[in-house]
Amino acid sequence: MLTLTDVVAAHSDLSAEDTLWLGGLVDQWDMLADLSFSDLLLWVPDVDDNVFWAAAQCRPTTGPTALEDDVVGEDVAYDPESLVVEAYLSREICGTSGNKLHAGIPVDVHAVPVIRGDKVIAVVEMHTNRMGVRAPGALEDTYLETAQVLMAMLRVGQFPMVGDKPVPWETPRVGDGSMRLDAQGVVTFASPNAMSAFRRLGWGGDLLGDDLRAVVAELARNRREPVDPVAAPLLCAARVREQEIETRQGSMRLRVQPLLVEGIQSGWFVMGRDITDLRSRERELVTKDATIREIHHRVKNNLQTVAALLRLQARRTTSPEASGALSDAQKRVAAIAVVHEILSQGFDASVRFDEVADRLMTMVRDVATSRSKVAMTRQGSFGLIPAEVATNLSLVFTEVVQNALEHGLGEAPGEVVVRAGQRDGQLVVEVENDGTALPDDFSVAASGSLGLSIVTTLVADLDGTFEMAPRPSGGGSRARIVVPLA
Repeated sequence: MLTLTDVVAAHSDLSAEDTLWLGGLVDQWDMLADLSFSDLLLWVPDVDDNVFWAAAQCRPTTGPTALEDDVVGEDVAYDPESLVVEAYLSREICGTSGNKLHAGIPVDVHAVPVIRGDKVIAVVEMHTNRMGVRAPGALEDTYLETAQVLMAMLRVGQFPMVGDKPVPWETPRVGDGSMRLDAQGVVTFASPNAMSAFRRLGWGGDLLGDDLRAVVAELARNRREPVDPVAAPLLCAARVREQEIETRQGSMRLRVQPLLVEGIQSGWFVMGRDITDLRSRERELVTKDATIREIHHRVKNNLQTVAALLRLQARRTTSPEASGALSDAQKRVAAIAVVHEILSQGFDASVRFDEVADRLMTMVRDVATSRSKVAMTRQGSFGLIPAEVATNLSLVFTEVVQNALEHGLGEAPGEVVVRAGQRDGQLVVEVENDGTALPDDFSVAASGSLGLSIVTTLVADLDGTFEMAPRPSGGGSRARIVVPLA
């Protein structure tokens, strides 16, 4: 679907500042759609101002739609009877005198010119499905009255206002709960949902006639600790504010829209959403994440203890063969511990493996007999590796690098280069050394090496491939590991 920016870039000569302002309107105009029970269309003028393009569309959540189809990208051209053209030329809010039929449904249409400076930069067209108009009552009357105020503010560029940007998964909408305040901040209307949410917080009144600031201050005495200090007052004259109220009983998020009549403060419209269950789930997730991190930390500590015991046993063993086997086992356990240490430091289910690889390369070189004579470098990035892959990959990587050092270079000076990168959903790792070339009849399966046998088994468990071959540039060898990540 086309975006506002796409349509403006293709057809209009609006400035970047005007386009950005219209983007802010689209971010917040769902409130106007819900209050007016109307579908909204944003029309921007073409370079030829006899043509207008639909750049954005919004449907109400408080009533049925009047426009079944998406019309973004369509145009109105050279149609003097169009309300869009009339509003653009007259610079006044225009409306139909009676219900028009649209696909057999009676629809009221209004068009609001959006004036910034001395220029009409857009027209907001409002389509109301009269078949779904709700029976008049205090709620419907308040909604429509507030919509009229917002339409007048929209016309002169006072809506949307600067202030806190909406957060899609938290910002309340009209249907979640709403209140109308007068110029003194006293509640003159509160929807049933709003009253229910405040009662869940522990408020015993019905809100009508109460000063909202006093209500919030009273509830704050029963809040959970700690609570971040509020940076600005809840009710501001010309700034949209979002604030969260939390008590021991529940949580609620408020969004406060100032209402101006001919530039004079006439009150506020407040939307409120009960987010008690959302915050409860967030706290549960934080607890689970902390538990998982603690488990990884304890596993890392246990593995380091095992590695230390293996190292101590290797030093006490008189058999060179047994000592070497225990030292190899100690390095493998230490490699797994590195992965759990990284996982214990964050909440992610993936590991930034570059840090793991660099630490493993350092560890292997520190215990290798030729560590002072070998240059080890890494080129490219492993990227993010799923945690379930990282453990096996750390063992594979350790074995391959150790093999390149001890069997490829031995006591001779040289270089080990690690190249890593992700391509087409696969991790490709190459480890090269410039030491002794592999025999012509070399085979991984027939090598008899425990380390290569471990590598082959672990890579197969990851549905990957492992191969060793002479280095293409001559001399030395290259090990290549390919592991699918999807």
